[in-house]
Amino acid sequence: MTEALPVLGEAPVADPPGVLAACDGSDGSLWALDRAMTEAEVFGLPLRVLAVVNPSPSGYPPGMAELVQESIERLVASMSDGLRRSVAAVQVARVRPYDGELSLHVVLGNVIEILLSCTPGQHTLVIGTRGNGGFTRLLLGSVSTAAVHHAACPVLVVPAPPAR
Repeated sequence: MTEALPVLGEAPVADPPGVLAACDGSDGSLWALDRAMTEAEVFGLPLRVLAVVNPSPSGYPPGMAELVQESIERLVASMSDGLRRSVAAVQVARVRPYDGELSLHVVLGNVIEILLSCTPGQHTLVIGTRGNGGFTRLLLGSVSTAAVHHAACPVLVVPAPPAR
């Protein structure tokens, strides 16, 4: 199902409102994606899955952006493939595959800024407690903390499932 889904290079808009899931391929984001699929099904809303790529957190010096454009394109293509694989992995693990409206989005920029800019008008933002960043000792990661404090829609933070 996800192989045929195009990955859009623009941020998802909330028209109509939907469930927005942040996904970076980490275990936490996959658990959140599964819960986001359930939320979208329960409320009959479209599901928008967003991955954000920040190729240079500190920015580029003048003239450097053109030199690294090919690398950025490869990074976005890799993240797009990873996003498709993440959705497919969650689909396989579910008791009943998600069959609602689904769109995938990979956007360049600052993760927190992009994510927060996509929340106005959304029904819910679903996010994991921690993603691919470091600092595993934190209860909440920096992205989920920013979302809880600054999102323009309700935020559902999905914890890791209990250890078996």
